[in-house]
Order: sequence, then structure tokens, then C-alpha cells
Amino acid sequence: MASSNMQDIKRRMKSVTSIEHVTNAMKLVSAAKLRKAKATFEKTTEYFHYITDSIDEIFNNTKSVPKQYLRGSREIKKTCYIIITSCRGFCGGFNSNIIKRSEAEMGGDREKAVIVAIGSRGNEYFGKRGYNILSEYCAPPEDISFLETREISDSIIDLYNAGEIDEVVLIYTTFINSLQQEAKTVTLLPIDPREDREIMKNSKQVEYEPSVEEVFNYLIPKYVEIMVYGAIVESATCEHAARRMAMENATDNARDMLGKLSLYYNRARQSAITNEIIEIVAGSEAQQ
Repeated sequence: MASSNMQDIKRRMKSVTSIEHVTNAMKLVSAAKLRKAKATFEKTTEYFHYITDSIDEIFNNTKSVPKQYLRGSREIKKTCYIIITSCRGFCGGFNSNIIKRSEAEMGGDREKAVIVAIGSRGNEYFGKRGYNILSEYCAPPEDISFLETREISDSIIDLYNAGEIDEVVLIYTTFINSLQQEAKTVTLLPIDPREDREIMKNSKQVEYEPSVEEVFNYLIPKYVEIMVYGAIVESATCEHAARRMAMENATDNARDMLGKLSLYYNRARQSAITNEIIEIVAGSEAQQ
């Protein structure tokens, strides 16, 4: 009985050891990918302010901004949600947090929502539940180039300008640090203009050629492009951070389990040895 129990424990120890090797390897791979993705993310964020500052300057220095891009210019009947998830699992609550946030934003009203799904996990989830998937990009987010992001953004801008959608909302995971990531919602269009007295105070007289409208119509697609691309890069960084943490926890749990199984094995082994000694002593006494 003890021998059978010891064999079961040894088989389980072997299985857990194999799992520990796999999760530890995945942790190391994710850590390497995280360093690379984080470097790309930091470089990308350096350029965000150029577009956003230019748009703020136009808002605060001229009154002739095209109304179609401003909040309040149209009734919100249909909203396009750009939802960024991963294509792989083993990353803790990364995908579930985005999906929960997306469902909360949509409020269960599927008639007013269309989805641009970046990442297969979100596409599979919302597709199975009958949501209107406008377009899907099932490549891993870190593999999507800026040119592909431009194609995504251009199609959305065209739909917005044609009046087929009235609002564009971006839902992705924002990077706080290597241990913490949060789901975030950003409304890309229409833009809610904000008055910045510092910009108004420090700005010089600016002339826009050929016109404010032309400059603004050029900046808006660039703004959407860089926001979507930045969200994809940041989301990929968060995915690797979440997977590294999940695999580290799994590795630690496997090692804890190995420690307990080793303890159970030693106890079973000691019990088997004790039983053998008892049998030997009993047999010796019986022969006397």
C-alpha cells in the first residue's frame, strides 16, 4: 500500500516538475519580450505630444475648427469600439479585464455598437455572442506595424466622415508598471475641446496654410493613427508583463507543490521503512 502511494507521489512530482520547467521557460521568454516591448513603448510615447499639442493649439487659437470632429456636433447613434486583446492565453486577467470593461462600456446595447477587434481573444468572445464585428485583426498586437495601423484608422475615419458611425472609442490596457496594468477607455472621436489658458497665454499668432480646416483635417487622421498604434504597443507591453507575472506565480506554485509532495514522499518512505522493520522484528520473534 505504501509502495503504491509512493509511486503515485513520484509520478505526480514528475508531472509537476515538467510543468515547472515549462512555466519557468515561459516566464523567461516573456521577460525578454517585455524588455523589448517596453523599449518600443517608451520610444513611441515620445512622439504623442506633437500631434496632441498641435490640436490643442488650433483649438485655443482659432474659432474656425471643423465642427464635424467636435463633441456635440452630432447625435451619438452608433459607436465604434476598438478593442485590443491578445492572441494567446496564460496572461492572468489581461483579456478578461478588457472584455469586462468593453461590456460595461457598451452596456449590453448591441444595436448601437460595432467592434473593431484587434487580437483573436476579443474577436472570438464578441463574435460568439452576436456582436457586430466591423473588422478583425487576429495577428498578435506586437506584430501589427504602423502601416497596418494606418489601414485600421483610415477605414474608421472614412466611416465617421460618411456618418455611418458617430463615435470612436478605444479600449485597451494601459501600462502603469511591470506589476500593474489597467483597462482604459479613450474617446477618440468626436473630440471634446478643452480650453487651456496657458496655451492661449503663451501662444504666438499663427497662420495656418492653406487653411485651418485643411490642417485640422490632416491632423485628425494622424491623431487617430498614433493613438491606435500607441495603444497597440502599450497593450503588447502589458500583455508580456501580465504573462511574465502569471508564469512567475505558476512557477512559484509548482515549486511549493513540489516541496509538499517531497514531504509526503519522505513520510510515505519512512512509513514503508518502519513497516518493513516491524515485519522483520515480528518475524524474528516468531522464530525464537
